[in-house]
Amino acid sequence: MPEPRADRAAGRAPRTGGRGDLPRARRAARRLALASLFEAEFGQRTATAVLERHLAETEGDPETVAYARLLVGAVAANCDQIDARIEAAAPQYPVVTLARMDRVLLRVGIGEVLHSPATPARVAIAEWVELARVYGGDPARRLVNGVLGRISREAAAGGSDGPVRNPDPDEPAGLQEGAGKWRPRTSA
Repeated sequence: MPEPRADRAAGRAPRTGGRGDLPRARRAARRLALASLFEAEFGQRTATAVLERHLAETEGDPETVAYARLLVGAVAANCDQIDARIEAAAPQYPVVTLARMDRVLLRVGIGEVLHSPATPARVAIAEWVELARVYGGDPARRLVNGVLGRISREAAAGGSDGPVRNPDPDEPAGLQEGAGKWRPRTSA
């Protein structure tokens, strides 16, 4: 990326911390939150303690640190409600029978969709679907997309206990439920 003209003329290094760094910081924060909550699934330490250990071992920028803490805090404070939402959105997949990684992906994704109003729901869904594809494969990707899409639609319709979201009204979120199976949305 070329240096801004004013910086180049003054002999300064280009400025950082612009709008382009925010998505990168949030992506790193999502991975930190996912790693912390996954490690906490094994019962040795709390997710917050694991996150603080990860943060002490690495130098993260302030936005990454703050967003990772927000995600872990949202899941820790609302875990029972998040699990109930998973059960309601996908009754054929009881939370206790899900693979640990799938369970954590859903919990953190729902935590972000419901408790981070600064991130549009469709952006959060896309990010968590990609993480599910990387860490859980295609079946996890479909599950995360379906559950987060359904919960996002319910939250947008006013059936949410969390803060008001700013979903994109032009884009249908996730998949729809039908005949007991998740299938792609069809255009009418």
